[in-house]
Amino acid sequence: MKRFLFQSSIEQDLEEFSIKTSSFLAIALMLSVLTTIAWASEEKSEITGEQSLQMLMEGNARYASGNASHPDQSAERRSELIAGQHPFAIIVGCSDSRIPPELIFDQGLGDIFVIRTAGQVLDDVAIASIEYGVDHLSVPLVVVLGHDSCGAVTAVVKGGEVEGHLGSLVNFIEPAVEQAREMGNESELLDNSIDNNVYNIVDELKASQPILSEKVEKGELLIVGARYHLESGDVEVFE
Repeated sequence: MKRFLFQSSIEQDLEEFSIKTSSFLAIALMLSVLTTIAWASEEKSEITGEQSLQMLMEGNARYASGNASHPDQSAERRSELIAGQHPFAIIVGCSDSRIPPELIFDQGLGDIFVIRTAGQVLDDVAIASIEYGVDHLSVPLVVVLGHDSCGAVTAVVKGGEVEGHLGSLVNFIEPAVEQAREMGNESELLDNSIDNNVYNIVDELKASQPILSEKVEKGELLIVGARYHLESGDVEVFE
């Protein structure tokens, strides 16, 4: 009987030790995750819009020259991102299949926060997505990315009737086309319309209240326009 009681006592002690060890490991793991998140947040909050733009352009230079490094695409990177995301730039781009931002800027998982619609057309949901990236993820840079031969802008330039929800694209892009017509150069009508559309979107975002406009005024957010050139692969940042 004493041997049985002694054995039971050992088993109970071992069970309690196992529970305590598991609890300690769980707490240690939680602290490690929280520390990682805090460190990552602190690291990302220190980067400026200008530095973010430089990182994007360095990535584009690698891509355009055929020397893309394809960073942050490993299994380890996937594991790092389980705790949260800390992108350094927001790309407002066109849905065109030839313009994937992660590729043309040579970035990987968790690096850039992307909003894509045909012709970069903005609605409340798109702007809210940008605000989320700026306000909740502390992203310091927004790039509005147009591109050569944009189908959405081309359709508006050509005119004609549209069906379904396509009218919302026309209504958004039409002011840029009208501005280009007033410039008087018919041979560059499409190119000017594409650029005007980007400029108009940049202006709209800079004036968007209360989140984006306040961040811009405080110097915490940089919003720029750019154009992707299909043939060369280069991204041209507008002044």
